[in-house]
Amino acid sequence: MVADIDQDPRGLDFVQDPYPFYHKVRAGGPVFRWQQYGHLCAAGYDDVNRLLRDRRFGRQVLHVASRAALGWPDPDPALADFHAVERLSLLELEPPDHTRLRGLITRAFVSRQVERLRPRIEVLAAELIDGFGGGEVDLLTAFATPIPVQVIADLLGIDATMAPQLLDWSHRMVAMYQFRRSAAEETSATIAAREFAAFIRSEIDKSRKSPREDLLSQMVSGASDGARMTEAEIVSTAILLLNAGHEASVHAIGNGVKAILESGLDPVVLFATPASTVATIEETLRFDPPLHMFTRYALEDLEIGGVPMKVGDTIGLMLAAANRDPARYPDPDRFDPTRDASGHTSFGAGIHFCLGAPLARLEFEIAMPMLFARLPQLRLAEPPVYRDTYHFHGLERLLVRV
Repeated sequence: MVADIDQDPRGLDFVQDPYPFYHKVRAGGPVFRWQQYGHLCAAGYDDVNRLLRDRRFGRQVLHVASRAALGWPDPDPALADFHAVERLSLLELEPPDHTRLRGLITRAFVSRQVERLRPRIEVLAAELIDGFGGGEVDLLTAFATPIPVQVIADLLGIDATMAPQLLDWSHRMVAMYQFRRSAAEETSATIAAREFAAFIRSEIDKSRKSPREDLLSQMVSGASDGARMTEAEIVSTAILLLNAGHEASVHAIGNGVKAILESGLDPVVLFATPASTVATIEETLRFDPPLHMFTRYALEDLEIGGVPMKVGDTIGLMLAAANRDPARYPDPDRFDPTRDASGHTSFGAGIHFCLGAPLARLEFEIAMPMLFARLPQLRLAEPPVYRDTYHFHGLERLLVRV
């Protein structure tokens, strides 16, 4: 019989340290039912890794069953602008549409293309550090946030001076994914989606009139095997790239710096060579990732861990719990950059593996070593506190003494 677990995702202790809960539910079997969410979850490494690749599950289900058959109500018309953006997002699509759209933009994120951004990231990181001054600095706002948002804006061809507005729209939209969101947050997210989409459409018009060497222009004018993108698809894809391109990266940097500072390990050693730098970055991603749960729908009737599921049932794949599974990573609660952290689930797996993973890794591998090299006496100025935004996991702020 599947365990029915009561755990408030917004409980203070859980928000600050969800890992004891993950160990508890992992020990209880392959799946459990999370009362507050009302669906099954998997927390073991092998199960999560396998289910991420299992084509019997998808991010989309209405292509195999109707709302009436699933017993789902009609979507709230008040949220129409938000859903108009979300329903065409790569993150929410399944083949063949997912395959077509991903194929059109993948070339911008392959390693050899991403590597061309290295000089821009190096200059940006150095400029931000130069601007710290002395005393105390919030690394989230002064360092971790500007790097990914400006880099993804550059990639798309959007003026970097728009970064504050892009962040505002993004934060309001992302609030829709947190547990027990309020009506006010839903309204704010919908307005943000409407304004964000209107802005992207204006950028698309500019690209049509004056094509540039950027990803947005490529999406507007490019084709792959004759498969072009509609304007609505371009809008959704650009918003996804801007939202996902900074939201996770900001907190991956913040959580990673926190882990290094709290470990007591010598950053000079951690970033001494390219190999040790890569190992350190991968361990920060395993140890405390910014995304903790990725949900999928059953696309057919099946069983998971002996528990029956019907078409349309949701399962939560606990990415951070998988990363702390002792069966895969011995002594998993210890931050150990000498371990082999490869295979972690922080970027997902399968067809929805994070498209921007090469860019995110490049940002981390440039920004974090430079931060510690330029500021060898960097120290925490206060105990970091995590934000109440589960299933995202990031800090309220990261106040350091420089």
